Amino acid sequence: MALAYVPEMTASLGVTNLDAAIAWYQEVLGFTLLYRTDEIGWCEMSTHIPGVNVGLSQVIEVPQGGGATNVWTVVDIEAGKAQLDRHGVRQDGDIQTVPGLVRLLTFYDPDGNAMMLAQSLAEG
Repeated sequence: MALAYVPEMTASLGVTNLDAAIAWYQEVLGFTLLYRTDEIGWCEMSTHIPGVNVGLSQVIEVPQGGGATNVWTVVDIEAGKAQLDRHGVRQDGDIQTVPGLVRLLTFYDPDGNAMMLAQSLAEG
């Protein structure tokens, strides 16, 4: 028997300062705070993708490396890079292109959580 899924997903990320992380995700990625529960050091933010939220969990230390990488598909990766540049966001090199498939840019939140912007090059 298959699982019965609800069309929702929350990508959970550890952060060392919930206040600073909320501000960063609002200012840089344009997410909106849905709710915050200080008793457990947690909040959820809506993205621009229906049913996809980001959950931020305050932790003492954010381990680096491994884990999942959230990939945010954008219409114009150059505009996305410009937005990251305006906010001084650390990036892992230049935009990479896989001809006929995708353009990718890896970047990091202030706690070092890796994410990517992607722009599809596939015709369709």
